[in-house]
Amino acid sequence: MDAYQRSEDINLAVAQLPCTLGNKAENIGKMKHVLENQVADLYIFPELFLTGYLIRDEIFRLSETLDGPSFQAITALAKQHQANILFGAPVLEETAGLIKNSALIAYADGSIDKYDKIHPANFGPFEEGLYFTPGEDLKIIEVNGYRFGLLICYDLFFSELSRSYALQGVDGLICLSASPITSRSSFETVLPARAVENALYVVYANQVGSQSNQLFFGGSEVRDPSGTALVKNAYFNSEVASASLSKSKLANARRMRPTVRDFFSL
Repeated sequence: MDAYQRSEDINLAVAQLPCTLGNKAENIGKMKHVLENQVADLYIFPELFLTGYLIRDEIFRLSETLDGPSFQAITALAKQHQANILFGAPVLEETAGLIKNSALIAYADGSIDKYDKIHPANFGPFEEGLYFTPGEDLKIIEVNGYRFGLLICYDLFFSELSRSYALQGVDGLICLSASPITSRSSFETVLPARAVENALYVVYANQVGSQSNQLFFGGSEVRDPSGTALVKNAYFNSEVASASLSKSKLANARRMRPTVRDFFSL
């Protein structure tokens, strides 16, 4: 085992790339390119990256069950590169015929798991309520000894979800997003707040580029437990950012501001 693997840190690659609307094979190819050109413990791609966000009625053709061919291709990619890949996609529940807006984790051992968005956005330009059934349960994933709670876009605005994860002892939150330029100030306000109020890392992977009548701003970032930005991707451009998270920094932040401990004194 080399020094990179022995480190207590975990290395993330936050991929902010324009996905090709409705072309799953091409988007998997973009994921493959990132894995071949950047070393990380966990590769993170935005909400609905596999299909694109504004696919509307095409979702009925493009969604797949967990054993579908696109997910098999991504799990094979994870196993081939001994990598862990987190990405967004529509998932069809075969028994009920329901479609979920999901964050999927393809592990290096070839297994796969998912989180279903609890709060689909259905206001203003967003029409998720027409297509997606809300999820019901939180999901914690573990990669290289780090535990992350998963959120998708609008979920971030419900502070009780983040606090619930914090009370379960996660090291960070990862939020996959498809946020247009009109929502930029809102996200950039709430991201550091979630980090500070829960004394944990917050990772945000947002779509970038134009889809139909929406412009996604990018601006993917990683916040440390003090709310400080460790890395931030450029607005409107393709970019893969690298960030390293530290257990010792996390422990120190929790000593300095023990919000989770003090929650139990309420």
